[in-house]
Order: sequence, then structure tokens, then C-alpha cells
Amino acid sequence: MTAPRLRAEDFLELVQRTRRGGLKLYIGFAAGVGKTYRMLEEAHALRTRGVDVVLGFIETHGRADTAALIADMEIVPRRQIHYRGVVVEEMDTSAILARRPAMCVVDEIPHTNAPGSKNKKRYQDVLELQDAGITVIGALNIQHLESLKDVVEKATGVTIHETVPDRFLKEAVQVVNLDLAVEDLLERLKTGKIYAADKVPWALDHFFRDGNLNTLRELALREVAESLERQSETRARTTTGPARAARGRVMVCMSSSPPQAEAMLRKGSRMAGRLSGDWFVVYVETPGEAPDRIDSEAQRHLLANIALARELGAEVVRLHAPDPVPALIDFARSHGVGHLVIGRSLQPWWRQLLGRSVPLRLLRETSDLDLHVVARGTHVPDGDAGSERP
Repeated sequence: MTAPRLRAEDFLELVQRTRRGGLKLYIGFAAGVGKTYRMLEEAHALRTRGVDVVLGFIETHGRADTAALIADMEIVPRRQIHYRGVVVEEMDTSAILARRPAMCVVDEIPHTNAPGSKNKKRYQDVLELQDAGITVIGALNIQHLESLKDVVEKATGVTIHETVPDRFLKEAVQVVNLDLAVEDLLERLKTGKIYAADKVPWALDHFFRDGNLNTLRELALREVAESLERQSETRARTTTGPARAARGRVMVCMSSSPPQAEAMLRKGSRMAGRLSGDWFVVYVETPGEAPDRIDSEAQRHLLANIALARELGAEVVRLHAPDPVPALIDFARSHGVGHLVIGRSLQPWWRQLLGRSVPLRLLRETSDLDLHVVARGTHVPDGDAGSERP
């Protein structure tokens, strides 16, 4: 299933409805499916219609057909940063803001900017451009979506080093999946249309394995389908009222430092996305988990998990109660939560049988709520899933 090829004028009509700069995202499942090429094609089509469009950051990776499309386009020069004796080139967001085009094309959105940049991540540069009223056409691969990080790492054995939060994807007024048969992509790789010849064997032995590509292709197809469904649900909620939205609310129950916290948060984010609902991350601070009672490592994990929850788009709530179970249940029922996400208990089985296990108590006392128990995370072998580099 491939998303229909939307015309440049369709996107233009959408962004003209809002004062804030719009966002169109081309999603792929691997390097070489044609994201950059299609963005440049659209930039040419928009310029033909009289739209003031510039290239903010484009990476051709030595592909001749892609390079040919930038020859007659206006390119905003990159900013050079000297870091540890090396000159690093980054998108010059300030120069784009000063130029103030109507639209800007930005490649490799999950990229982490060099130290000394105003924003840590390129997606934050994109948000800044949007805030200034500049519409952005951008691209990323599906494995760089934050909530899919665990899924991709477990399925492919490749570590994901750069991600964008799910809420960024929800900013887009259009999401287009660039689908390609795995066999065709591998043929492109072997004929040198993706990487230089000396890099092809390494790519085939690592990221470009059949199993990896099929998994990522399926995730990309599913994510774009769910994105379209979320847009439909959002439109439906405007006509059916808040009661419809409340049924999709998700709540992640977080303790100070559960080993599966990241997996719980990403599961909550994915569930909320599928249900098109709000979601919460609730932490109950009991007397035994007061800041002066837990060690510095647990405190550090808690703060990191809270930061990740906010990055994924959750509303983080800290409650104070002597017993976490009644507090969690009361919050869930008072906020229209239908789904609770919890981690497996770390207590010995005999303590759980004595009724001291939070998951078992929640299971007994929440017959009106769906309970989702997340398994403990597993180690993922190290690898590389950078933006477009083998």
C-alpha cells in the first residue's frame, strides 16, 4: 500500500489555511527510497507556481539524479562550526529566518546538530521555522520515530542513535510514505544508486538485510495509515465532542526507576497515537519515595524518564499518596482513562501473593479499565542506524 501521490498544489492549499508555517513529511523505511528526490521534485513544482521556495539543507549522498535537481534552485549556504579541529556544516536556521521564504526544504530531520548550535536537534530548527510562518517540506526514515525505537531495535538488532518525538510527526499537515519493494531497493543499492561501491558490501551485511528492510517497510506502511486515521479521528472529535476523545485516554503508571520505563513510555505513546487520545504519565510519590529518601541514581532515572515522557507528548502528573494504587485508580477514573500501562513487578513471587504487588492489586481493583503489562526490556546488540549513512 503506497500513499497516493499528492500534488504540490494540494499541499499549497492546505498550508494557506493557517498562519503558522505548515509541515509536509516524506517518510521512508531506508535510505534510497527516494525521499530527497521527491522533495526536490515538489520544490520545482512549487516554484513553477510562483512560490518562494529555498533549500535549507539537502544531502545528495553523491547521487547524480538528485544533484541534478538542485542545480537551479536557491540554496541557503550552510553554517560552518569548528568542533575539535573539524569543520562541521549545519543548516543555517538564522539565515533562513532572515531570508524569510514561503517554503523551505529540509533533509535528514532526525539529525543531531553540532555542539554550539542554537538547537540540539534539526527537528527543533524546523519548529522554529514554522513558528516564523515558514512552511517546511522535510524527510525522515521510520526507524527514527521515538516511540518505535524499542520496536526497531528489538526486531533488527540495530541501535537507533537519533530520533524525533512522535508529537513532531503530528505537526505535519501531510505525511507521505515513499514505498518501494525490498527487492527493488536492494537492486538500487547493488548498482551504486544509494551508496558508493566500496560501502555496498558493508550495508548488505548490516542494515540492508532482507529481514530488517521488510520489518521497517511494514512499520512505515502502518505508521502512515495510522497517521491518516489520527487525522480522521481528530476531525471526528470536533463534531462528536470530548466524550469520544476521553475513551481513548492512556495512562502510564511509573515508579521512581523501573527497568522497563522506556518501553512503558513508548508503548503508551503508540497506544495513544492509535487511539487518537490524550495520555498521561503518572508518578505517585509515597513517603518512602520522597526525594530525600531515594538515591541519586534513582532520582536521575526518574528525571530522565519524565523528560522522555514529555518528549513523547505525555502530560506528566506527580501525585503524593501513602499508597500508590488508590491514587492511580482515582486519577484514571476522574480523567476518563481507559487504558493503564504498567511494568511487571520486581517483588519476589511470595510477596506478590501476599497482596503487596501493585500490578496485581491494579488488576483486581480495575475491572472497568484495560490493563497492559510491559515486559522487562532486553539488551540490543550495538549497530548503526544513522540517518542516511551506512
